[in-house]
Amino acid sequence: MKLFRWRAETVTAVAAVAFAVAAPCGPASAESILFVGNSFTYGEPAGAPPVVQNYRTNTVTDLNNTGIGGVPSLFKAFTAQAGLNYSVSLETQGGTGLDFHYNNRLGLINQPWDHVVLQSYSTLDSTNPGNPAKLIQYSALLANELTARNPNVDVNLMATWSRADQTYLPSGFWFGQPISAMQQDVQAGYEAAKANSPLIDGVIPVGAAWNRAIETGFADANPYDGIAAGLVNLWAPDNYHASPFGYYLEGLMVFGQVTGLDPLSLGANEYVARDLGFTTAQAIALQRIAHDQLAVAVPEPASAALFGMGLLGLFGLRRRPRAAMPA
Repeated sequence: MKLFRWRAETVTAVAAVAFAVAAPCGPASAESILFVGNSFTYGEPAGAPPVVQNYRTNTVTDLNNTGIGGVPSLFKAFTAQAGLNYSVSLETQGGTGLDFHYNNRLGLINQPWDHVVLQSYSTLDSTNPGNPAKLIQYSALLANELTARNPNVDVNLMATWSRADQTYLPSGFWFGQPISAMQQDVQAGYEAAKANSPLIDGVIPVGAAWNRAIETGFADANPYDGIAAGLVNLWAPDNYHASPFGYYLEGLMVFGQVTGLDPLSLGANEYVARDLGFTTAQAIALQRIAHDQLAVAVPEPASAALFGMGLLGLFGLRRRPRAAMPA
C-alpha cells in the first residue's frame, strides 16, 4: 500500500516526484491494471441513462466483452490527465463476490498484471451478511494466482460503502445502526483479508471516504427522508448502488492509492467531473475528501475480531508462497 505523506502546500512537488518515478526518461510502456468486481465496480445504475457504466467504454478493455466502462474508465481518465500511461482492463459480474470470479473467470483474470483491484460482495457475503470468511479465502486464492503470474503485482482490495437500504429499512442487516456501521464492518472484513495474505498489498477505503463526505457536510446521510438543500446524494435511486458522485469518489480513491498521486492534483479542470455534470466546487470537494481519507486511512479496530471469525472453517487453506524473482 502506498503511503500518503504530502501536505496541502506541497501537493505539486509531491506529484512531480511521483510522476518522475512513474515515468523515467524516454517512452514509458503502459502499466497494466485489472479491476475485478461487480456492479459497485462497473457503475450500475448511477442514473438513467447509466452514465458511469457507459462512460468512455472505448478507453478500457472489458474482458467479458459486455461493453462496460464504469469506475475503471474513470480511473483511466484520471491517470491520462495526470500524464500517466495505464492499460486498464475489467472483469465484472453483477451480484457476485470474489468466489464467483475465482471459480468461473480465473481463465480471464489469471494474467501477469502490474496492478489488480479486487472488490467483493457489498455485504461481504450475500447469504450471511457481515461474515468475511469467503472474502478472506478467495482474495488469498486470487492473490496466489496473480502473484504466480507476476511476482511484483500490486494487489489492492476495495472496501465499499454502507448501503442505505441495509441501514434504514427494517429488512436491512444493519437496520437501526448509524449509517457508518455497515462500512466499518465491511472495512474490517477487508482488513482481515489483507492480514490473512502477505500477497495483498492494501485496502482502498472507499466506504470510509463516503462516511467522510457525510460527516463533513458534503453528502446527505439518509436518502429516504429527502436530500437536504446544498447536499448531494451519494446513492443511486435504488439507495443501494452509487450515484455519479459516489462512483466519482470511488474512482478518486483508487487513483490516489494505486498511483500514489494526490487526488487534489487533478484540480478544477478535471474533465470527468464536467462530463458527469458536477460543478467545479463539487469536484474539488470530492477530491479533497479523497485526499483527506487517503492521508489518514488506518485499519478499523474491529479487524482482529472479524479476522478470527472469518478464519473459522479455513484451517485447511494453504497459500502458495510468493514466487521468486526471475533470474
